[in-house]
Amino acid sequence: MVFTALALVVVNSPGWPEVRRSFLNVDVFRESFPEIARRFLLNVQAFLLAEVFILVFALFIAVLRSLPGAVFFPIRALAVAYTDLFRGIPTVLVIYILGFGAPALQLQGVPDSPFFWGVVALVLVYSAYVAEVYRAGIESVHPSQVASARSLGLSRWKALRFVVLPQAVRRVIPPLLNDFIGLQKDSALLALIGVLEAFRRSQVDTAGAFNFTPYVATALLFVAITIPLARVTDWLVARERGRYQAEGTL
Repeated sequence: MVFTALALVVVNSPGWPEVRRSFLNVDVFRESFPEIARRFLLNVQAFLLAEVFILVFALFIAVLRSLPGAVFFPIRALAVAYTDLFRGIPTVLVIYILGFGAPALQLQGVPDSPFFWGVVALVLVYSAYVAEVYRAGIESVHPSQVASARSLGLSRWKALRFVVLPQAVRRVIPPLLNDFIGLQKDSALLALIGVLEAFRRSQVDTAGAFNFTPYVATALLFVAITIPLARVTDWLVARERGRYQAEGTL
């Protein structure tokens, strides 16, 4: 009822005909969509590349933060400083700083493409967030699990590898997928440093056609990716909840 009422208000507003011509022009959509879709593959490529490195690097940071004992305090402090730094700086600023600053250094053997540094920026920022997700999963494993593993003769590293991490990773899969939904959307920020991906292509088409329909086409592509990911996340959450309820009844 609410959406029906909103739709009636919108289509009966005085400016609706002009908005429809500016944002929902079928001819402009048909002309711009194929090229925008082709450029959207670059967004998907950036997302997949970043995701692989984030999963590994964030787990490494989380393990460093979880090291016990006073001797590991400097390592824990560095891990805390990393997560605090990159969670505190807006993603767009990290992309700007690396996208424009790093190539200006002209380092030998280091790529200077905006796409490379844009992906690096996404990895640095999202690794800080995902590391905290991993750490929450590690801390959710009861200490008795580690004690039992040590009593069976496993070293601290083997107890972490074979007992703690498998349980921790399984528990944090749903929040990890939520972070990666945000990562997929933030891949559009690479347009700010000159990467010709879907959003940047829609800006070019909008400027050429004097029409905002290409933005709508780009939005539909992102929705087509994020909604299935969101449904998978909901399914995993429901499955995990059902598993815990089944264990509780045993």
